[in-house]
Amino acid sequence: MDTILNLTIIVISIVQSIFGVGVLLFGTPLLMLYNYDFTIALLILLPISIVISFLQIFKNIKYIDFVFYRRFLIYSIPFLIGFLSIGIHNSINFSLIIGLFLIIVSLKNSSDIIKKSLEYLSNYDRINFIVMGIIHGLTNLGGSFLTAMVFNKDLLKDKMRSTIAICYATFAIFQILILILFIGADQVIYYFNFKFFIVGILTFFIVERLVYSRMDIEKYEKSFSIFLFLSGFSLFIKNIYEL
Repeated sequence: MDTILNLTIIVISIVQSIFGVGVLLFGTPLLMLYNYDFTIALLILLPISIVISFLQIFKNIKYIDFVFYRRFLIYSIPFLIGFLSIGIHNSINFSLIIGLFLIIVSLKNSSDIIKKSLEYLSNYDRINFIVMGIIHGLTNLGGSFLTAMVFNKDLLKDKMRSTIAICYATFAIFQILILILFIGADQVIYYFNFKFFIVGILTFFIVERLVYSRMDIEKYEKSFSIFLFLSGFSLFIKNIYEL
């Protein structure tokens, strides 16, 4: 189990180092498959997610879309706070819905109908932000909704990743604070794994140098589409597995 867990941490850290999300999005359902409960999975994964996000923010802070981030703070965070307490005590399954949504978004550049439909949905960003906060509080899968919203804005790769990173880091910080409130700081410290924390840092710098810096916007958008499709497909399979 230790080997599987270590490999899982490395893989999800690589994904987040490239796209801005991944540690919580993939790590939470995987750790729950390994028989960790939702709260323990959060305690293990949140520090890794936070450190990678902050490294991405500091590297490209000038590219952050602060208009998007301000709306995220206003509409998503209050609902995250309100619904995380429910998510801690009751597991709610949105995997099928989120999975199908991500698959549709990943096909945006292949279908004019999907592209126009997503452009129409972007007119209702306030509702999208609220839904994102609710989903992340209940399931830890709000990162999937976040990536879909940012991808739909057709930003440059640095702006895309840094905007996702600051939102994702904010999610994680509030989750840590709420967990401290509910279960105590001693439990948060108890499950902190310094080895995984260092793995997250090292993975970021290796991936940044060898992978991310060599991707132009065209390769990044194609990779992002594949990432969204695989995210949706994995959530879809997870839902089938749980049935």
